[in-house]
Amino acid sequence: MKIYHNSRCSKSRAGLAYLESLNTDFEIIKYIDKGLTVDELTLVVQKTGLIPFELVRTQEKIYKKNYKGKKFSDTEWIVILAENPTLLQRPIVINRDKAVLAQPPEEINKIF
Repeated sequence: MKIYHNSRCSKSRAGLAYLESLNTDFEIIKYIDKGLTVDELTLVVQKTGLIPFELVRTQEKIYKKNYKGKKFSDTEWIVILAENPTLLQRPIVINRDKAVLAQPPEEINKIF
């Protein structure tokens, strides 16, 4: 399992704590620090079954300043998320070929 985690985010910390409580092995991906590739994000989106815009944090200043009210294709949103990882909703938890946006953290149960 993998968790895309931002330690500065309370929702992400809650998801990490929940995952730890399940006593399972997982890898923490600190995507804000290491960044995300378009290919990596494309796989994440496919595994969640969501459209890319559903993974965009619309409350962020960068979204409001640069993207609010504009139309982008799914591919363009993936590129935007790769270029601006702070816009990615979190935490995202992946288990093999499935992934969830773990808000609330109990959503993780859906991919076991």
